[in-house]
Amino acid sequence: MAEGISGSEFTLDSIRKALIRQEDVIVFSLIERARFPMNSALYNPRLDLVPGFSGPLVDFIVKETEAVQAKAGRYVNPEENPFFPDNLPPSMIPNHNYSQVLHPGGASININKAIWDMYLNKLLPLFVDAGDDGNYASTAASDLICLQALSRRIHYGKFVAEIKFRDTPNDYEPPIRAKDTVALMKLLTDERVEKMVKKRVEKKADVFGQDVNVSNNADSKRYKVDPSVVARLYDEWVIPLTKLVEVEYLIRRLD
Repeated sequence: MAEGISGSEFTLDSIRKALIRQEDVIVFSLIERARFPMNSALYNPRLDLVPGFSGPLVDFIVKETEAVQAKAGRYVNPEENPFFPDNLPPSMIPNHNYSQVLHPGGASININKAIWDMYLNKLLPLFVDAGDDGNYASTAASDLICLQALSRRIHYGKFVAEIKFRDTPNDYEPPIRAKDTVALMKLLTDERVEKMVKKRVEKKADVFGQDVNVSNNADSKRYKVDPSVVARLYDEWVIPLTKLVEVEYLIRRLD
């Protein structure tokens, strides 16, 4: 697995460490995207900027990038989920022998459509400035880095669900057999941990995203990305979507 977890190291602690590392990637990717203005033309489906392609320019760039990455074996990794999975080319290189720790019934879960909609329509307006600087390719590349980081973090719910099921199968089997998603969500929810995660990512955004100055005046702090936006990202979208993945995975765990 890409985070360095082998089958023998597949524990809840190793999963938590991987999720903490992914927080850094998400925060830095948002900081990088904030360098560019909104560049709304990139997302406008009516502009037809690419001859012969129907759809917004960002779709074209992401599809083409994912096709190249698929040829290089990116989506053989069970942690990676494409945003445009239809008609992706196969890997052209020898595949790495990734540890197969996920149950086959839930391994293919992909909620990237929801992540795409959340990122473009809800998150972006919260932390990028209005304007258009014409750097569409660089902006789309930065968008894809953000999207892939968020997708990896949210789909890690499959691994979280698997290890929780293995640790206490007797707790999970009855609601799984009953298809009781409410009971499963209750089992998976730990409000204390969620609160700690939100505080941690907000602190990371505070530390990583400050404009550096020589003044000791706390009132002069300026941020590339408002830390409260990162906390809101986790509170409203990352944590709920991760738990959605966990529930969907568990419902299929006994298939």
